[in-house]
Amino acid sequence: MRFGLVKEIRGLAPQPAGNLFSDIPEQKVPIPARKGKIRYSFCMLLPEREFSFFMMYERGTYTVESVTSGHPDKICDQISDAVLDECLRQDPQSRVAVETFGSHGLLVMGGEVTSRAAVDYGAIAREVYCAIGHDDSLQITAHVVQQSPDIAQGVDNGGAGDQGIMYGFATNETPQFLPWALVKMHELAAGLERLRWTHKDFSWLKPDGKTQLTMENGRLKTVLVSCQHDASAGQPQIRALLIEHLIAPIVGDLARVEVLVNPTGQFVLGGFAADTGLTGRKIMVDTYGGLIPHGGGCFSGKDPTKVDRSAAYMARCAAKNIVANGLAGRCLVSVAYAIGRAEPLMVEALNEKGESFATLVKEKFDFRPAAIIERLNLRRPLYRSTAAYGHFGRADFPWEEVWQI
Repeated sequence: MRFGLVKEIRGLAPQPAGNLFSDIPEQKVPIPARKGKIRYSFCMLLPEREFSFFMMYERGTYTVESVTSGHPDKICDQISDAVLDECLRQDPQSRVAVETFGSHGLLVMGGEVTSRAAVDYGAIAREVYCAIGHDDSLQITAHVVQQSPDIAQGVDNGGAGDQGIMYGFATNETPQFLPWALVKMHELAAGLERLRWTHKDFSWLKPDGKTQLTMENGRLKTVLVSCQHDASAGQPQIRALLIEHLIAPIVGDLARVEVLVNPTGQFVLGGFAADTGLTGRKIMVDTYGGLIPHGGGCFSGKDPTKVDRSAAYMARCAAKNIVANGLAGRCLVSVAYAIGRAEPLMVEALNEKGESFATLVKEKFDFRPAAIIERLNLRRPLYRSTAAYGHFGRADFPWEEVWQI
């Protein structure tokens, strides 16, 4: 049995200046073995190097989800990134931070843009909405101003556009260097869209939808697909067609797999007619499904001076290259910044054994924002295509390129 160091928090009484936990005694508690249940308590874990940084993934029992491009949150992500693309198309030096909110016929766009581009926000929003396949009308309001000069003065000198923590991950489990279930959840979600546009037997299929996979001890346990549909389509028909044309071709043998399709009984209302949407609310879908840590910053609507986006892309690039070059079976890269400073405050890289590759990563990958932008060629309109079905594991993105290191 291995042990990790914890500090138990017995209360939230006022603490003296300095370390909030400085007067809390350290204790040793057992870290659960691979089998059996984990009982969580209110504690702060101070991990040893060999302690797994992706415990659920390593144990093989976890759940991941994806959503279609017609999901309300993803509509907002795509609109925000379409605005970014248009700004960069006209002015590659554009600084953009635009968020979108949609709800029951109303669409609100807000944020900060400093650019020479002339952008029709309403026209972009309507084009994206219709291209996805939604046909209801929208009342659109946009309130966008210039970037704060307090932020701009730090970015002007090549510094990070904000503070934050970013993570990148890769595993040799699949050709995409991502966990198998993560790849399949996106394939199922993208498959719903493909069937909607191309297959004659799916004329009843509508834009909104979600997919979810549950793994148990390394084996696929449950597949869940929820898809918006015409009121005329019956659930037995929907289930049979999805199993035949989507689920079985993507995940394989279903003999020991629970398959759930539209478990509420119907999914007729979708998009903004059924739910609100907001840019940046699907950060786990965008990244690694919650299997590794996440710094909390979203990607969509942000130009590459925002390290929430660009540094996360470079962290993925570094992790993937460590694994692709055979240096590790799995790799987690973490990086942190202070606003206005170019050099990151921290760069760390760990393999599945807890061994550090930080020295190699710092040598081979420059994490200064301007260097990331230049190496990955990020001042161009490529972001709308990232805004659905995950930002990682797709070979056409520059951060997925494998280099010799």
